[in-house]
Amino acid sequence: QVQLVESGGGLVQAGGSLRLSCAASGRTFSNYAVGWFRQAPGKEREFVAAITWSGGRTNYADSVKGRFTISRDNAKATFYLIMNSLKPEDTAVYYCAAGRTTAIATMKSLNTYDYWGQGTQVTVSS
Repeated sequence: QVQLVESGGGLVQAGGSLRLSCAASGRTFSNYAVGWFRQAPGKEREFVAAITWSGGRTNYADSVKGRFTISRDNAKATFYLIMNSLKPEDTAVYYCAAGRTTAIATMKSLNTYDYWGQGTQVTVSS
């Protein structure tokens, strides 16, 4: 059974940093992309960043380019979202996800992802 478990959320002031982690288990992810999405209150879930598990190709939402970095540690079966220069509008529940694709074009779509974590709250105060 595939499990994705997030950690690392919390409360931070604007301009601060956080690192989210997602520990993956239950299968190999060699032909998968893993990514982060977020959902703010009253809004739809939106794409943040993704990376292919094997090749390390990345894709970012325009709103986080230059501030967020996605990475993975294959040996630990864990991937990360390093968030710098956080803004109040980054406040949301952040979800990690895994989906069977290596195509950058499909990495932004929610429908690509088969497995989801439970979410972790990130709150950025002004």
